[in-house]
This record gives sequence, C-alpha cells and structure tokens, in this order.
Amino acid sequence: MPLPQALARVNRRISNPVLGVMARIAPGYGIVIHTGRKSGRVYRSPVMVFRRDGGYRIALTYGPKVDWLKNIRAAGRFEFETRGRVITLTDPVLRQDSSAAWAPIGVRQVLTALSVEYYVQARLAE
Repeated sequence: MPLPQALARVNRRISNPVLGVMARIAPGYGIVIHTGRKSGRVYRSPVMVFRRDGGYRIALTYGPKVDWLKNIRAAGRFEFETRGRVITLTDPVLRQDSSAAWAPIGVRQVLTALSVEYYVQARLAE
C-alpha cells in the first residue's frame, strides 16, 4: 500500500516547500512542474526520480491517483527540474512493477518496503 493520502495532504502544506529546495539539486529527486487541468495554475511537486532508457522514471510513492499525474497525462508533456536544470519530458506512461526492478538497488528496497508498485516513465522531448 502506498503512503496514505492524509500524509500527502500534510506534506503538500509543510514538507513539500522545504523538500522542494533540496529536490531541485539532490540526486534521485526532482520537481515536476505541471499545470492544473481545471485551474490552469502552475504547480511544483517534489518527486523521487531516476534517469532510465532515454528518459526518466518517477516513483509514485502516493500511488497512481495523485493530481500531478492526472495533470501531466492530460497535457502529454511537462517540465521537470532536476540537478539545477529544467528539461521538458513527454509521453508520460503509468507502469506497474511491484518489485521496483526499475529503481537502483538501495532505493528498490525502500520502495518495496513501502509497497510502491507504480511509476511513471517519460521521455525527453525532442
């Protein structure tokens, strides 16, 4: 079971602003920059991410029903900030792997312990 939605709400207000600063530069983290489907407002969501197969894979630690995922899938592309640079990613695809084999070994153990079985694969825009 992914992390509970109640924790997501707390993180959105308290932890995300702090983590957002670190996630911009720390390896294994990044910021998904997305536009609300209804509001048109720009949002920034810190995520755990890994470069793979010509793109990036983003761990869905709160499961596949998060708003930022709905926003990027509806748009088909999004901006992503990682290690001090902003890049454009496209074609976000939801994937499932309960073994988290797509993640580095140390992270894989954490993700499987938390029962994080979903991730998003997105490729670099041309």
